[in-house]
Amino acid sequence: MARKKLVRISLCGIAVLCVGLLTYMVLWGKLFPFSPIYIGFAKIEMPRSIVYVQNGATFKDYAKIDALIPPVEEFHELKFIKKPRIFIFRDDESYRQRTSSKGRCVTCYGRILVSPRAFKDVEEGKISLDIYLKHELSHAILFQNQGAMVAFRFRYPKWLSEGIAVYSANQLGTSEYPSKQETYQLIHSGNFMPPRYFRTKAEKQVKLNVKNQSTFLYSEFACIVDYLVETGGKGKFLLYMKSLLKRKDHDKIFKEIYGIDFDQFILNFRARIEKI
Repeated sequence: MARKKLVRISLCGIAVLCVGLLTYMVLWGKLFPFSPIYIGFAKIEMPRSIVYVQNGATFKDYAKIDALIPPVEEFHELKFIKKPRIFIFRDDESYRQRTSSKGRCVTCYGRILVSPRAFKDVEEGKISLDIYLKHELSHAILFQNQGAMVAFRFRYPKWLSEGIAVYSANQLGTSEYPSKQETYQLIHSGNFMPPRYFRTKAEKQVKLNVKNQSTFLYSEFACIVDYLVETGGKGKFLLYMKSLLKRKDHDKIFKEIYGIDFDQFILNFRARIEKI
């Protein structure tokens, strides 16, 4: 009996420890984007968005963020199902504690987290806050409009999501992002990441001779989006983009809409660059 009691006590202790760890991760750790409450953040609800500002942060231009919602909805021809939530952090430690991202901003499960570094770089003229937030709002609006199966299994093509974000925010040629012409030149020099390889093990097989791999890749994907719009029109592109929000069979959707295999389209894209 004493042994069974000891086992029960041990199991209860483990359960309490797990619950405590989970609670910490949700409130202050990497699971923060799933949290239902935000300790240490002031909530400012605007007509189109909700901004949470960590105690000690000095950001107050909430209306500027709210004004970005209509142009994002207009480009995507989608509506936010609920007001996007934007979290402003007071220091890098708090930001890193709650996200694994090394970027200035990140969107996790539709919630946008903005680091103090982003505001510092805005003050120094290195980046545009509007552009960076439009990029993240693009991710957020696609996430909100995904069907449950797509969202749960994260089937939306990652390369396309980044390409749309850069293209819709007019991010090409700003800060560290190479322009369309510069991206074409880099591709012409032999730098190219097959979209299917992006964020897979196969990505490591591709050697790139570029200054900043992340911004080059995002610009490459934005150029592919640009080529899709150029060759088929924005209407056809939006049909492709929206179809993927509800269905996971990318290659079938692409051929239905564009009448060509996706891999052949990518070959055509590269061939076009080679001729320039």
